[in-house]
Amino acid sequence: MPNDPSDSAARDSAGQAPGAAAGRARRISVQRRGPLLVEGPVEIELEDGSTVSSDRFRVALCTCRRSRRYPWCDTSHRRKA
Repeated sequence: MPNDPSDSAARDSAGQAPGAAAGRARRISVQRRGPLLVEGPVEIELEDGSTVSSDRFRVALCTCRRSRRYPWCDTSHRRKA
């Protein structure tokens, strides 16, 4: 499944994903009626304090809350309400 948090790669001793530039700004693309596209790797802190991470080069974060794989987008926003 795209953007699956289980796709995480190994991290180094500083917690950085391989090839991640320290202090590099992340690009986030906002789409009308769609997910937030974030250049990865990313670590997301959820409302309950737990964290999920993905080392993919780009992840889609759900903004409609319809996703069965929240916080990852599964394109549920495309279905009619």
